[in-house]
Amino acid sequence: MPRILVLDDDKTMRAFLSNLVNNMGLDCDCAETLSEGLTKAKNNAYEVVFLDVVLPDGNGLEILPQIKETASSPEIIIITGYADSDGAELAIQHGAWDYIEKGAEIETIQLPLLRALQHHEEKQKQKTIPLDREGIIGNSPLIKQCLNQLAMAASSETDVLITGESGTGKELFAWAIHNNSRRIAGNFVTVDCASFPETLAESLLFGHEKGSFTGAEKRREGLIAQANGGTLFLDEIGELTPDLQKTFLRVLQERRFRPVGSAREIPCDFRLVSATNKNLEDMVQEGSFRNDLYYRLQTFIMRLPPLRERKEDIRDISIHHASKLSEQTGVELKSFSSEFFETLMAYHWPGNIRELKNAIEKAFFSSLDAPRLYPQHLPDRIRLALKKRSFDSPKNKDDTFRVGNHASEEIMNLSDYKNKMEEEYLRIVMERCQGDIPEACRISGVSRSGLYKLLHKYHLTKDDS
Repeated sequence: MPRILVLDDDKTMRAFLSNLVNNMGLDCDCAETLSEGLTKAKNNAYEVVFLDVVLPDGNGLEILPQIKETASSPEIIIITGYADSDGAELAIQHGAWDYIEKGAEIETIQLPLLRALQHHEEKQKQKTIPLDREGIIGNSPLIKQCLNQLAMAASSETDVLITGESGTGKELFAWAIHNNSRRIAGNFVTVDCASFPETLAESLLFGHEKGSFTGAEKRREGLIAQANGGTLFLDEIGELTPDLQKTFLRVLQERRFRPVGSAREIPCDFRLVSATNKNLEDMVQEGSFRNDLYYRLQTFIMRLPPLRERKEDIRDISIHHASKLSEQTGVELKSFSSEFFETLMAYHWPGNIRELKNAIEKAFFSSLDAPRLYPQHLPDRIRLALKKRSFDSPKNKDDTFRVGNHASEEIMNLSDYKNKMEEEYLRIVMERCQGDIPEACRISGVSRSGLYKLLHKYHLTKDDS
């Protein structure tokens, strides 16, 4: 019999969902806190988990990836009294099956549950195909989620948009999609949209006929034609000019293009994978990116997390890259001091994996004949950034406010004070509104999405408010 877990601190809601599940002939367990729910998910097999967002010991979305990574890999249905579009987006990005507002009709809950059970059963029957993940290092919940998406993308022919900050490995994932797809025998053609010379862009993309423009001394095949039967990777697609956006949209729709100076169109069977570190939705709102092209690219979206969100992988990435350096140079592989990894874990990594690899390379070569790596071997900018942060932290500040030669009572720094007052204000507003989000928005003057983010920031729960 399928088992369902209800993770909600609201006694009435737990009873309602338990009765609904039992009346459907299913078995049901309940938990009231994140820690209790995660323990049950790890020790029991569940097909579906109903997960509340605001819980006594944190935000339900924070443990969603961990629940997905348990042995039974259950489907997650978010059910919350704090429903809004930003929360739904965050839940879906984290792999939730559905996002339902409390108070919904029984049918609105039953249908997603039935569909989730059906999907889970079908998923269990599918054969696991080994994934070629060359160069993709790590086993954190977030990277495993990305690998699951990669497997789904590779098994289909749909176009894929990969988003993420610079240095998160977008091209690496694009290669992996190609290498795990039926197009592996075809070419993988990379187009760097940020480096296109505007005057030659169409010629480079579509090719040209001899004599079509000054300097065109012979016919030349374009990059799109080279991707026939394979994968076309458009890196930094947000950098395409408006004219090229319009032209490429038609190529994408028709899978046909006309070389510069040619009288006929050429069909081309390519699979598109594109990538960007920009927010295309914001660009659409600003008018710098075509909305029709944006919607066309949205068929399958993969978001790669920044390294600061998957710090569990830092050790594996570091060791892997150091091993490669050892193989390439013939230098014996060095060991790592515990302080070395502590420093790596404490750093924010704005340049993500690319910056980490550069840091390991610098440490590797600057250590000379030393058998072990220490923080002193890392780039100065990393050590200085961490040292500056330690000096700027409240515990290292002189917490006394001096008037002349006399010290008054201790006070906190301005940033901490602002955060404390903001949190207290939110508590008062939510208590006054009894958790009513629209009323809280009206009183505070904060947008619904903004209020949701603030509640998440301070881990405010119904009990706290």
